[in-house]
Amino acid sequence: MARFDPRGKANRALLVGVPAYDFKQPGHPFGVSGDLGAVEQNLAALQGALRGGGVFAEDGITVARPHTVDEFDRQLDAAVEAAEGLLLLYFSGHGAVPSTGDELWLLMRRATIVPGDESVFRGATPWKGVLTVLSRARAEQVVVILDCCYAGNASAAWNGLGTAQRQRTSLLMSVQANNRIDAGDGHSPTPYTAQLVRFLSEGLSGQGGEVGFVELAQELWAHMAEHHTTLREPAEPWEPQSRAAASGADVLLAAPPVRSPAGLPPQEPDPAPGGSGAGPSSPQSPGPGSGPGPGSDRRPDWLGRLRPLTGRRLAAAIGVPAVLAGLAATGIAALGGGDGAPCKPPLELRLLTDPDLEPTVRKAAEGYLTSAENTSEGGCRRTGITVYSAGAAAAVAAFNRQSDPWQRPVADDTNPQRDIGPQPDIWIPGSSASVDRARTASSERTYVALEADPEPFAYSPVVLAVPQDPAAEPLAERVGGLAALTEALRKHEPKSEVRRTDPENTDAGLLATVGLYGAGTQDPATVEHGLAQPGPPSRTGGDLLCSLPDDDIADKRTTVLVPEFLLRSGVGCDSTTRVRRMAEYPVDVPGLSPTFVRVRWPGTERDKDARDNAVERFHTWLTGKGAAAKDGAKASASAVRGGLAVFGNDGFRSASDPHKPLGNGADPSADNGVVFSSFGALDNPGPLAGPAVPAAMTAALKGYREANGPGRVLFLLDSSGSMGSLWEGPGGAPGIISQSLAGLGEQDEYGVWAVATEPGSSRVYSEVLQFGKHRREEAQSAITAKAQVKDLEADPDKALVAALDYMRQHGTDGRGPQLIVYLTDDEDNNRFSEGGRLGALLLSARAERRIPVVMASLDSAGCDKGKPDAAVSEASGGRCLDTKSDLVARLRDEVARTGTGDQG
Repeated sequence: MARFDPRGKANRALLVGVPAYDFKQPGHPFGVSGDLGAVEQNLAALQGALRGGGVFAEDGITVARPHTVDEFDRQLDAAVEAAEGLLLLYFSGHGAVPSTGDELWLLMRRATIVPGDESVFRGATPWKGVLTVLSRARAEQVVVILDCCYAGNASAAWNGLGTAQRQRTSLLMSVQANNRIDAGDGHSPTPYTAQLVRFLSEGLSGQGGEVGFVELAQELWAHMAEHHTTLREPAEPWEPQSRAAASGADVLLAAPPVRSPAGLPPQEPDPAPGGSGAGPSSPQSPGPGSGPGPGSDRRPDWLGRLRPLTGRRLAAAIGVPAVLAGLAATGIAALGGGDGAPCKPPLELRLLTDPDLEPTVRKAAEGYLTSAENTSEGGCRRTGITVYSAGAAAAVAAFNRQSDPWQRPVADDTNPQRDIGPQPDIWIPGSSASVDRARTASSERTYVALEADPEPFAYSPVVLAVPQDPAAEPLAERVGGLAALTEALRKHEPKSEVRRTDPENTDAGLLATVGLYGAGTQDPATVEHGLAQPGPPSRTGGDLLCSLPDDDIADKRTTVLVPEFLLRSGVGCDSTTRVRRMAEYPVDVPGLSPTFVRVRWPGTERDKDARDNAVERFHTWLTGKGAAAKDGAKASASAVRGGLAVFGNDGFRSASDPHKPLGNGADPSADNGVVFSSFGALDNPGPLAGPAVPAAMTAALKGYREANGPGRVLFLLDSSGSMGSLWEGPGGAPGIISQSLAGLGEQDEYGVWAVATEPGSSRVYSEVLQFGKHRREEAQSAITAKAQVKDLEADPDKALVAALDYMRQHGTDGRGPQLIVYLTDDEDNNRFSEGGRLGALLLSARAERRIPVVMASLDSAGCDKGKPDAAVSEASGGRCLDTKSDLVARLRDEVARTGTGDQG
């Protein structure tokens, strides 16, 4: 495993501790439970360990004891600005969660807790906000360590980070979600930090040597399991959590001098009392684990007992693209076996799936984690599963011709580890045809082997989800060819529209495109022009259904091509906020056919047998088939109770008999209580379309990409002074634009402007790359050589108006799509508020709506509702991107949709 070594770089460590609080109970009705003397010990001990670790210089370590949130914010901003190599943030103090939610809050010295139905923490900072600030850091790696009550609740916000942020952000949490830890007696560090300090100071072997994040997380987990096991009832086992950076690279945290075993002092049993940060389980119930307040005669809890908030909640790593096999601290391991012995960290499997399938696959994997099939006789968890998704076309291309760089990325333009995620053990595409599309020709060299089941394990037709009022009720009028069904809709409602999702992102979107193109009989350009969907296509079926309520009139006349199961499983918006829809069944649109694929990577033989066994057990549980099934009937019943039941409950049909839902009995096709008509579907619509032919999907994707011919893209690059910290390297602004050129071919036209205004000049930009056709390598070299930061300000509104005028003048022939991209840190967005500038720009953008503007903000909040970036992109029919999502990959997708280059 590669390891990031920050030594010699500008590293910063911010150690934040809150040992004393101004408002405490019982003296203050809204106060916290007490002071935390152990926190002061934590700060001193950790500062000493980092000083001797060889990574942080003396002036690179800051200790803060903030009274207010403002003080904390200033210290955090300073660390974020200063760190270039490694940024480490440590917090120890009271942590709290509201009575009606799970979000972690970090309480500063002057914090108070206001009870109520919606509890309020005054003088506290939300962990999600801290993570947002950290995402702005230019540091190459960010490591956060939380030693407080409810520390494990921090994992949810980490899971929600964009891919780019997860690639470089690692997180250690002292306890699992929804658990408090004791405050101790204040004379020694908390147990978690005590061991953290020990490992950083002495090395993991006790003899010095390098300490990396991955092994440190494992050792901390193992130590707490062995030395701080708590009573089973009523308390829970102590399960420290962690999230490792999704890049797969380890991070060096310390390198204490190697010591001779003879020179080591004898190891004493850990005498430290319970953990820090005892926070209230709710404002109404501080709880007994809050630590001793003034005058308390309660003795320290030498075992570090945990007081649970509710019943046990496992903080599973599902949905996180963690790449570290066997990492115990992903939070999916049972801590103790039936005989009381601690469990070993479970083997971690990585599962890649289609974006439309991800919610259902995630539910299935979560169910497997706690199933009897995944529990050993000793009560330990055998396997953990990480679920993540990526664009369907990108995944197929990566398996087909990028298997080598997937293992060893060598260029910024082609890096599947960054753009898709880690190398998976399992792949579940939306269509069985995608497996054949992903395989290379026999004569080509490949570094991956795909072993697919001969048949899919579930099925869902792609349907026309029609607003219920104009939908034809008779069965005969709800089944037929796609062209006939859409023509009937237009007769009923002349202004009716049909939309489908992005064919690049999901197999369902591509299958819908196969139907729209009539298996090659229809002209793609004509079809795409007829769709006339405002703005870029939605990325998933859920996104498409949820975007419709923004326009009530359009909602009532819009039909969408989506997988049938979404009508039952639901989407991110409540059904009451949109027109209810019912399914019509085009018999010439292939259906979704999720298929289980075992993925093998040459050279990964060290744990081959264990990994094969783990994959096979999950395969059998999910599908009821496989070599692990010694008793076929028993395995089938297990699968239907487990994996297939999850798919059935979400509205999937049996793969062997599409007219039946996946059931709960021993027969996978048995009725499980799902009535399709209850969610607008038909129980038996007659013959349904089968899986797609691989060649038809390939042809449809090619037709979609070339439907509108060569495109034109104008990039605006904010080069004002504030961009200086966001400029260098592949993740810097010029590097981001260079990477997005992968979606442009030699027939496309594009150019780059640098946006900065010289004093006294009316010209708000300078040319970095002349607009025209280019070879990609030459364009990238020119951008690198000519793009420079200037100590000037930018005029974003004037630059965008100039860009719209330029593109209008250069698009008079009416051919090909056009796009404007503005990449900025939003530092000069205050210009929009001067003299109605934003209003004038929005009018211009609406007038040129055929020229969408992608606002790519390097501020994580750049696309928040009401911000200028969001308004400009919406007015122009473009998309707003910020660092809450994977900005680099999403921008490349937007450019690829306009161009004709390598979009795989």
